Amino acid sequence: MIRRFITPGAFAFGLILGLSGCTNPYDPGQRAVGGGLIGAGTGAAIGAAAGGGAGAATGAAIGGAVGAVTGAVTTPPPPPRY
Repeated sequence: MIRRFITPGAFAFGLILGLSGCTNPYDPGQRAVGGGLIGAGTGAAIGAAAGGGAGAATGAAIGGAVGAVTGAVTTPPPPPRY
């Protein structure tokens, strides 16, 4: 049963890894979106493990909000131009 998920999971991981190179690390908006997506995924996984269906939704909402704020706040300044 688990072998059925290995190929799609590897494909999704490769797609996410490839698309992550298309972002601007100095744009607060892009960092907020990326942080929100990572936070929502992590929050949903933790919430599902801890509390089931409703816990997953709550964890996704809280994780997404915290991830978006953290991504925007931790945006580094762009390097100086020479």
